[in-house]
Amino acid sequence: MKKIAVVLISLFFVNVMQAQKKAVTETGEEVNLYDDGSWKYVNEDQLLEKEISTNTINFKKDKESIFLLKSKKLNVGVWLNPKLWSFEKSTNNSDAEYSLHLKGADLYGMIISEKIEIPLETLKSLAVKNAMDAAPDMKIVKEEYRIVNGIKVLLLQMNGTMQGVKFTYYGYYFSNTNGSVQFVTYTSKKLFESYKPKMESLLNGIVEIN
Repeated sequence: MKKIAVVLISLFFVNVMQAQKKAVTETGEEVNLYDDGSWKYVNEDQLLEKEISTNTINFKKDKESIFLLKSKKLNVGVWLNPKLWSFEKSTNNSDAEYSLHLKGADLYGMIISEKIEIPLETLKSLAVKNAMDAAPDMKIVKEEYRIVNGIKVLLLQMNGTMQGVKFTYYGYYFSNTNGSVQFVTYTSKKLFESYKPKMESLLNGIVEIN
């Protein structure tokens, strides 16, 4: 629940037993309003509690991904194809360690790393809540566990709208005793299917470094 102001289009239901009200935000999302001034998305619990399946495929790095981009915080790196991808230390997002860009295309990525071990279920919850803060209509459209280069990751695909633009986020979430990584690619929802192979190829470059 978040104690921030919500712009309401209409107030349409009162639940006396639970001492809460329901309303609709300006983006059309249904929320519960509580007496203490906090609120929560009606579908937030469903987003976070869904059982997650495991993909039986063993994913491996692309043979053309020959450059290892190493985290300076954790024992994690990403193999990428330097002919396709450019990267730099992130300046636009203080939480991200690196920003990536598919050359000549509208496809982007970021690597967020922190020295805290977080269970994948909790990492998912944090990722979803942060995404919904930026885009209240954010929805998970695909989620599964994967084994990528021998490590277990959580794949999340989320769709949402920010400043009128519909985006798709497609990323891997990983954690071990040294810390946690959110490795996310993103583009417009319209372009997602055409860019998906490039996203998969980049994401499958994540590795632990011994």
